[in-house]
Amino acid sequence: MIYRILDIFFVVFHSSLVIFNLFGWAWKRTRRLNLITLILTGSSWLFLGLLVGTLGYCPLTDWHFRILEKMGKTALPLSYMKYLFDRITGLNIGEKLVDKVTLAVFVAALVVSIIFNVRDFIRKRKEVDP
Repeated sequence: MIYRILDIFFVVFHSSLVIFNLFGWAWKRTRRLNLITLILTGSSWLFLGLLVGTLGYCPLTDWHFRILEKMGKTALPLSYMKYLFDRITGLNIGEKLVDKVTLAVFVAALVVSIIFNVRDFIRKRKEVDP
């Protein structure tokens, strides 16, 4: 029972974080936090990934997959996005394709977030120092 609750928690929390990473730049109030979560996500994928030996490492995925294994689920993919896509759609899309799309969309969201955050910073500076 507890593992089922934790599974639902991770699906909701992790999916919400993914959605926030993708679109959090769209609202001025969340732009700075969005940039922070994107940097943390990218740092996890790169730096934690190098430490544990798997580029793209995410502790949330690791913890969630441990819960799923305790629930008897086996043959889990390396990618949370592949797992989520398969779980939601029932399809079995290629892991490499999912990884490429995930990285491309992440980079696009990061670039957009940086652009909006820099623009907001410049505008704020101009308001202070006319």
